[in-house]
Amino acid sequence: MTAVAAPGHLPLVVATVSLARLSPRLLIDPKDLPTELRDGHVVVGNFDGVHRGHQSVVRQAAEPAHAAGRPVVALTFEPHPRTFFQPDQPLFRLTGRDEKARQLARAGVDATVVLTFDRALATEEAEDFVAEVLVGRLAAHTVVVGWDFHFGRGRRGSPAFLAEAGPRHGLYVEVAPPYGGGTPVSSSAIRDHLAAGEIQAAGRLLGRRWIVEGEVVHGDKRGRDLGFPTANIRLAPETRLKHGIYAVRALVGDRIVDGAASYGRRPQFDDGAPLFETYLMDFSGQLYGERLRIELASFLRPEERFESVDALISQMARDVDAARAVLAAPEDPLAPSALA
Repeated sequence: MTAVAAPGHLPLVVATVSLARLSPRLLIDPKDLPTELRDGHVVVGNFDGVHRGHQSVVRQAAEPAHAAGRPVVALTFEPHPRTFFQPDQPLFRLTGRDEKARQLARAGVDATVVLTFDRALATEEAEDFVAEVLVGRLAAHTVVVGWDFHFGRGRRGSPAFLAEAGPRHGLYVEVAPPYGGGTPVSSSAIRDHLAAGEIQAAGRLLGRRWIVEGEVVHGDKRGRDLGFPTANIRLAPETRLKHGIYAVRALVGDRIVDGAASYGRRPQFDDGAPLFETYLMDFSGQLYGERLRIELASFLRPEERFESVDALISQMARDVDAARAVLAAPEDPLAPSALA
């Protein structure tokens, strides 16, 4: 850890501060922060996935901040900067904006601030970003960044630059070291695991089961005809999740429901656009238009075409039984549920 003390700061002693640790408080492009979120510890990053490495950065900010009665604010960007700079290379996002805020809250932040990543922000000089965003808009006391975070025009704002510039602006600065030793945890590695159907490996890097979220849309009602009605969600086109069958859990209202899901093109019928179709066990109800959060527990088998529809139905029954068995087993302590 690199720590730089800012000049001119006097110790602040506060007995307690009442902040909702697990409430995903989200502020979009605020001009300034509410009073109770000012003079806090700010963690800055893209935080796609909010994986173990990101959680380590948050902890480095949150533990001393909450001990001193200071708030913790996460600063992140939408769209993802890579999407802005390389629009022709769609990025498989691990977490959308809202899920990112939920997981940051779970990691220990009190609010997430999202700045729109546009040309003005992309071309802002690093020194101006420190002065105008970190000091001016966020009124930060301490800034914590990961060892590989860069910002500002031409990515000139390195951790070393921030450590030098911070004290000139009255900021304490900390640079978090790599998490995971010689092979740091990365969002790219998690994406690769998901693309290979390696759900447990992805979960262990995330520190939780991976979650998809979306609005339930109308399908062709074929699942109902087959005896397995499904709640259907369209994932982003750039999603690289391996096509196949999964054991899943879904948050339906305030209830967690076991399920078996298929993600793919339905080769038995139409080979259409990929769709995430979830059969919810022991559940009945109308879900069209509702937003579901669904976590993946295990990959069961690849998507395939069968010799007949009856053969498919028999296999679907076996898939449900397999999913029940997976979900009845103890959770992996390195990748537990994160729905609640």
